[in-house]
Amino acid sequence: MHIIDLGIFVGYMLVMLGVGYYFMRRNKSQDDYYVGGRDIGSWHIGLSVVATDVGGGFSVGLGGLGFVMGLSGSWMLFTGLLGAWLAAVFLIPRVKSDRAFANFYTFPQIIQHLFDRRAGLVAALICLIGYLGFTSSQLLAGAKLASGTFEGLTVNHALWIMGVIAVVYTVLGGLKAVIYTDTVQWIVLMLGFIFIGLPVSYYHVGGWDVIKNTLPAEFFSLSNLTWQDLANWGITILPVWFIGMTLYQRIFASRDVASAKKAWFIAGLFEWPIMAFMGVALGLLSRVAFEQGLLIIDVDALDPEMGLPVLLRTILPSGILGLMMSAYFSAVLSTADSCLMAASGSLNSDIFGKWMNDLSQNSQVRWAQLFTLILGIIALLVALQMTNVLDLMLYSYAFMVSGLLIPVLFGLFSNRKSPEAALWSMIIGGTVTAFLSLLEVSLPFGLDPNFFGVSASLAMYLLVYNVQKLNQSK
Repeated sequence: MHIIDLGIFVGYMLVMLGVGYYFMRRNKSQDDYYVGGRDIGSWHIGLSVVATDVGGGFSVGLGGLGFVMGLSGSWMLFTGLLGAWLAAVFLIPRVKSDRAFANFYTFPQIIQHLFDRRAGLVAALICLIGYLGFTSSQLLAGAKLASGTFEGLTVNHALWIMGVIAVVYTVLGGLKAVIYTDTVQWIVLMLGFIFIGLPVSYYHVGGWDVIKNTLPAEFFSLSNLTWQDLANWGITILPVWFIGMTLYQRIFASRDVASAKKAWFIAGLFEWPIMAFMGVALGLLSRVAFEQGLLIIDVDALDPEMGLPVLLRTILPSGILGLMMSAYFSAVLSTADSCLMAASGSLNSDIFGKWMNDLSQNSQVRWAQLFTLILGIIALLVALQMTNVLDLMLYSYAFMVSGLLIPVLFGLFSNRKSPEAALWSMIIGGTVTAFLSLLEVSLPFGLDPNFFGVSASLAMYLLVYNVQKLNQSK
């Protein structure tokens, strides 16, 4: 990489650290650190939401899908549009207008309020594990981008660099630093896609006629996928909008119901079609370049997620490459920081919450920073053991969805509330998905383990609830 590109990239990273330091000086309480003072506007929230949800993992993952299946990979983020708008219509009015939730910081606090302390603690552990995995996936995404861009830089070395930067500015600044940097990072990413990545890649591979003649017709179709693909993406991604703690933190941080709903509608539209098609289009163009022999990739160890960073390294001139890499690292950091804050919130508020309440406001902030630092180090160590970004992201999503979706739906939208049912539903749902995923069990019809985890969670909730009702009636 040219010294100009390296200078641009290093300068961008220093700006992110500077933002973290600035908000560290302004954070006076847990309200500031975890929910941004509860007074942030729609556009900042909306762009932060989509930056967090799509981020670097989906950016790299979408590139991998575009490389493998073409434009049909965009349907993965259609589930994000549906989830965001359904949450805006049903979830946000229920949560934001309930005064009982007015001083909450985390999603498990809602579970504890709806059920009991034990259920809240289990929810906190699920969120902690899930968001640690998600943070790891983002750090791995950044490392793949870096190693594919900087010649001689290994994935592991890049992981250490990305991990230190992401963890340090998140530890320093809290949610305000996260949300305001997310806004800037998302704008940088969009501008990089629109004005650099797509037009330069399109020109480099030879234009439309060359693209059309290089790849099979199914790469340009929206039906080059199976119903199992849609079902698995739907059951894994759509429900996250109802259980994702990064999203609840932003609901709490919004000024009011109308502001929060507007933010979610903005986020959904940016997810699909805007981000979805740009991501897979770049992946498709990297496939064209690969088929033309323009990319230097080891065919025997081909990783589709590496096609895009190698394409950008190959085609972009000095100066422009630094800008585009900064755009992609923006996406990585915008998700890694939010997920790290979510994991830290679970540990701080839900697991050690009673002890933290006895401390001064200044001490609470310092302990919150320490928790964030420890979890960031753990996430980095997990990332060092993984190889595939999208798989790690979807495993983390699936584990949280299978454990948390059923209890929160019954708790918020039903009169069938049972602490015992919620507790066992979370344990069984999360365990089933984790067991099937880790052992890589071959499942009927090619369905995702999460489908069976959610089904088991629902069955357990209804079983325990109905047994309790039957015993009460005797």
